[in-house]
Amino acid sequence: MSLKIRLSRGGAKKRPFYRVVVADSRMPRDGRFIERLGTFDPLKAKDATDRLVLDAEKAKAWIAKGAQPTDRVARLLDGLGVMKREARNNPQKAQPKKKAQERAAAAAAASETAAAAASEPGADASA
Repeated sequence: MSLKIRLSRGGAKKRPFYRVVVADSRMPRDGRFIERLGTFDPLKAKDATDRLVLDAEKAKAWIAKGAQPTDRVARLLDGLGVMKREARNNPQKAQPKKKAQERAAAAAAASETAAAAASEPGADASA
């Protein structure tokens, strides 16, 4: 049985509230779980003390038993200092796509020609 430490959604429409639970990975997101570790309220301020209420000892115990936290839960656990999350970096994702690169090259070429044209008459006027 593969275990996940993940968020289970509750709350009203457009007012999310999450429970941090340990569940079998085959169960639905809001379905059956093994143990509840805490709560997470994303609507509260990031510096609010009760935004994330979590039993860190239970989380460490479940990780030692082989439970894998999801990306979001790993980020929350990293904030508490329970585990170290590897920072992800995909520099290719930030690159502009082909058409945007063509537009940028065209704009750069146009600005170069405009700068060259502006500097030539200035040179003739000073001479």
